[in-house]
Amino acid sequence: MTEQTLPRPALFSRPLPILLFIIVAVILDQIVKIAVDHYLPLQEAVPVIPMLALYRTYNLGVAFSMLSGMDGWFIVGMRLVIVAFVIWMWHRTGKDRWIAHTGFALIIAGALGNLIDRFLYGHVIDYILFHTETWSFAVFNLADSFITIGAGCVILDELLQPKKSES
Repeated sequence: MTEQTLPRPALFSRPLPILLFIIVAVILDQIVKIAVDHYLPLQEAVPVIPMLALYRTYNLGVAFSMLSGMDGWFIVGMRLVIVAFVIWMWHRTGKDRWIAHTGFALIIAGALGNLIDRFLYGHVIDYILFHTETWSFAVFNLADSFITIGAGCVILDELLQPKKSES
């Protein structure tokens, strides 16, 4: 008689590891934002390497300054809905899909990091600026990067998953 072992669920399909990862990511995001707020001059570029500068500014919108004209409480509500939706998706996604689960963890961490800013300061602290002499990308932060990379992971997972045959 052969004993069949069930495959072990992916790390971030289990609640405790995903929760710990999210907490560490949010703490890291907040530590960086506190340092930026205390040590970087406001709206003055500090060159790091060509095409990259640190540039402290305050974002009243969401990622990459989108919806900056909207009411702050609308944005808070929207972020909470997004976090709830991502948690729902996390529960519905197969336990073997580690790329999607990693993406969900990053999206939740980024949304919570920016939500904390909104509650503490009334705005989000942004500080990363990619630019050239004639062009610049929206100023963003680590939490925005988490959200973007997380969304990329979810999309990548969808592209890499074998498709179920239509029967």
